[in-house]
Amino acid sequence: MILVGSALVIIVTAIVGLSVFPRLGSEGFNDPASDSEQVAQILEEQFGSPESNMVIALIGPESEGPDSVDSGALTRTGSELAEAVASVPGVLRATSYWGTGAENLRSADGRGGLILVTFDPSAAASSRQIADAVERTVDEQSLGSTEVYIGGGAAIAKAINTRISADLARAEAIAIPVTFVLLLFVFGGIIAAGMPLLVGVGSIVGSLFVLFLVTYVTDISVFSINVVTGLGLGLGIDYSLLVVSRFREELATVTSTGEPRSVEDAVIRTVASAGRTVVFSGLTVAVTLAAMFFFPQYFLRSFAYAGIAAVMFAVLGAIITLPAALGMLGPRVNALRVRRGIGGSKEGTRWATIAAAIMRRPWPVALGSGLLLLILAWPALNVQFSQVDERALPRTDPSVIATEVFKSDFPRLGGVPIEITMPRPTDNQSLADYAAALSEVATITRVVSSSGVFTDGALVSQTPPGVVTSAAATERVTVFSTERARSPEGERVIADIRATGAPAGTQVGGLSAEYTDSQQGIARMLPWALAWVFVSVLILLFLFTGSVLLPIKAVILNVMSLAAAMGVLVWVFQEGHLSWLVGDFVNTGSLDTSTIIVTAIVAFGLSMDYEVFLLSRIKEEYDRTGDNTAAVTKGLQRSAGIITAAALLLAVVFATFLTCSVTSIKMIGLGVTVAILLDATVVRVLLVPAFMRIAGRANWWAPAPLRRVHERFGISDH
Repeated sequence: MILVGSALVIIVTAIVGLSVFPRLGSEGFNDPASDSEQVAQILEEQFGSPESNMVIALIGPESEGPDSVDSGALTRTGSELAEAVASVPGVLRATSYWGTGAENLRSADGRGGLILVTFDPSAAASSRQIADAVERTVDEQSLGSTEVYIGGGAAIAKAINTRISADLARAEAIAIPVTFVLLLFVFGGIIAAGMPLLVGVGSIVGSLFVLFLVTYVTDISVFSINVVTGLGLGLGIDYSLLVVSRFREELATVTSTGEPRSVEDAVIRTVASAGRTVVFSGLTVAVTLAAMFFFPQYFLRSFAYAGIAAVMFAVLGAIITLPAALGMLGPRVNALRVRRGIGGSKEGTRWATIAAAIMRRPWPVALGSGLLLLILAWPALNVQFSQVDERALPRTDPSVIATEVFKSDFPRLGGVPIEITMPRPTDNQSLADYAAALSEVATITRVVSSSGVFTDGALVSQTPPGVVTSAAATERVTVFSTERARSPEGERVIADIRATGAPAGTQVGGLSAEYTDSQQGIARMLPWALAWVFVSVLILLFLFTGSVLLPIKAVILNVMSLAAAMGVLVWVFQEGHLSWLVGDFVNTGSLDTSTIIVTAIVAFGLSMDYEVFLLSRIKEEYDRTGDNTAAVTKGLQRSAGIITAAALLLAVVFATFLTCSVTSIKMIGLGVTVAILLDATVVRVLLVPAFMRIAGRANWWAPAPLRRVHERFGISDH
């Protein structure tokens, strides 16, 4: 019944879950409670002028010469296209050069013009659906030899969404067969190798189903789908690997009566030991991922929903569905063998030799391993942060090419504006003085206000016709800067603007301000998120081990391996090394803040996964013998093979993200892969045993009050 029910659940969740993709967003980096978001709301409600969502450039052929934008042919083409786009359902307006004659919408050489497309914020259709309709409308027009470039925020978001969906399918197509081959190597049999893969796939589709339901409550980022694949497949395989290996071990055990252990007894003992470890490990990973709920951006919160769902389904598959299947198969779990799997006597002897060597010389092992992690972490001291923009896409993407055309051919477009709103002043001179002061801020090229246009502190012209600078009781000032909006330089411009004396009630918005507020929102909540992770992990590991020292050790060593992974990310994606390994990407000289947080929290959670795997076996031996050195040696001997195999399988899953075309996903893939491999080798196999050998019986010490707490609330298999 359990297997039939599980199969039905997988089928239903797959059918429903796979329809989640059109409901996912590509934004979510802004702080909804920030000044910049309030400015955006004011502009929409009082000025009716939300930013343009798409930009379409029409450029005539060179053969028609300069100023051909005003020729009869291109004028007719541009006007007809603008009219067609304006009629698309969900489009609020399409402002074109041919309809307004605005010089900033005319190319520098006079061969092209722009159409600015603004979506209706109240439209029932999603931004992606409207963008699709606009692109179809452009494709349906007869444009002849006119070059067409489509860009803007909605086009870039659509490109990211489309690429991530395609990249996900490609990554899964690589990861699933490769992991199956590795599972064959680990288990040696087709039946045993296939079972973890089924749990992993079930975890993926179950997670997609949860995300589909969550989209009816809140926005979910398309970027989070990659974590569903990584954690769902990876943890499903990890937990199943632990359960199946323990079941085979129990099944091969001879009881005190000299008879082989029964299948039923083997299943019970497996769930009581490996199942307990899986549940606790999943709880630890889920609690760690929940730290992303502290951040206001839905981009980060999406990863919490996705990750916790993946962990939940991986745990349920490993402790409910898998034991039912093992109980039905019994010894047939070893059927269709193709080679000898891990766990043989030779392998046990090899790990015993390594453990004995570490026990003899723990200090050199600990110091050498720690030094290696510190060297890898060194580049992280120079990290620079930014935010995702069109540079996350390949250079060949049409929306990226369009962005470059806008910058090179339409310099008077002025870049992304910084919008400032304030209560309407009673004194026009005070507004003029403020606008003049703003125009003197470094990198600001001009300031447009109801008092005129200012550059370098001087009034250069009157407010252009048609530019609305006042509405109801609100004044609007528009500022143009040469700095890229989502960058450290853009953040400094916003800081300078906010430091300029302004009338009471002044708020700063626009992309640069949204980026600045997002960074500040993350910085504000980061201490709370870190406190949640560290305190919850310390409590959970204490309940698991009854030790005060071991949880502290786990946090410190995990931070060290994580710092090493961050150093590798800086060295590769910021400093530009090893591009041949990770694939082509645009080197921005910085790392996306939100992506780094996701990578760090996911990697920390997975590191705790392997900590629990190792400690569970060590504690089991220590409870049995009371000998710390023997327990560490035996625990490493019995768990190191499983940990390294699980880490390799999980690393393969995340390494497939390097095939993705979006830089942020590449970054998550490399960061988590490096963290996993370092943790499963340098940390778990070397540093942890060396530390526990040095600490001796202090590993298991706790003051009397805490011992009583552990005796009452601790997690054990008794």
